[in-house]
Amino acid sequence: MTAHMTASSPCITGWNHSQFGKLDGIDPEALIGQVAKAAIEHAGLTPEDIGSIHIGTFNGGFLYQDFPSSLVFNTLPELRFKPAVRVENACATGSAAIHSGMQSILSGQAKHALVIGFEKMTELATPQVGEVLLKCCYAKEEAGIPGGFAGVFGKIAQAYFDRYGDQSDALAAIAAKNHKNGMSNPYAHMRKDFGFDFCRNVSEKNPFVAGPLKRTDCSLISDGAAALILSAADVAKTMQRAVTFRAAVHVNDFLPLSRRDPTRFEAGTLAWQQALKQADLKLLDLSLVETHDCFTIAELLEYEAMGLAEPGQGARAILDGVTAKNGRLPINPSGGLKSKGHPVGATGVSMHVMAAMQASHDAGDMQIPNARYAGVFNMGGAAVANYVSILERVH
Repeated sequence: MTAHMTASSPCITGWNHSQFGKLDGIDPEALIGQVAKAAIEHAGLTPEDIGSIHIGTFNGGFLYQDFPSSLVFNTLPELRFKPAVRVENACATGSAAIHSGMQSILSGQAKHALVIGFEKMTELATPQVGEVLLKCCYAKEEAGIPGGFAGVFGKIAQAYFDRYGDQSDALAAIAAKNHKNGMSNPYAHMRKDFGFDFCRNVSEKNPFVAGPLKRTDCSLISDGAAALILSAADVAKTMQRAVTFRAAVHVNDFLPLSRRDPTRFEAGTLAWQQALKQADLKLLDLSLVETHDCFTIAELLEYEAMGLAEPGQGARAILDGVTAKNGRLPINPSGGLKSKGHPVGATGVSMHVMAAMQASHDAGDMQIPNARYAGVFNMGGAAVANYVSILERVH
């Protein structure tokens, strides 16, 4: 055990991840059941061992079926009568569900908690998806922004460009990096290496979407699910694998963009500072980071929020190769949301599964050699709900 762990510290002891993409003909209920069953088996447990269930989904109108906390019982009836809760925190819903599960472990309510993140987004047409996602904005001021959530980040990108100059090269390099990395991820929605030139230049296949953002700057509308098992450290030490949270931090900010500097993710910065202090590490001690690239401008701002670059200097991190898979701090070796896809409620759980795989040296072709500490930054809205985790393998 590390100095940061107590007998009740939560460890990730098992996981499962569905294919992300346009999953036609797959019932969301069946999808939830599949990942839950496989995660429990991966941890070497049975459904009877699970003490609590935490399901993260945004929904917001993607599906008619709401109130999903007990849906997994239909596939795993052995879970009947267990406490189950649904958690939502916009695009950070998956991480919120993990924190809910962690509280269950830390309080002593459960020795093992099942966490599931899922979303089925492709039932709706793209314009309707945009309308649903805009519910993650401050409706009184931002509901009318053209282009949906892309419009919000288009405004952020334009504000950044106005202050620091045109960053189109950096954004294209981020998109190209993440698509190249996604080629190694068997779960990714889009496994296609587009290259810098395609991402950089406007074309019929890569038009402007909102402000300076092109299609290649935007994450995908995806379906998918991921699940993990959290176990108390005293039982995790007897299990096949255990990945501990060296840090787990959650920071929220104002919802209206008008009350914040849109070119700085201040709450994200605070979350990173708190997490690194909690972990007793420096940023470059990390082996990799899975960060929330819902749009390429978000990843650029996250470089600055995590302390990899000064404000206005984020482009250097990507253009100098620092964040490449073989760079000083690989960012999004999974391909990130850009390539892997962004089924809203599944994303936070997915990111933690990817990071746990890296820390366990179980990430296949995505693996960063000798990975020890894996960082995760998952955010809801434009850096409104901010979660940072730093994972480390115990055994």
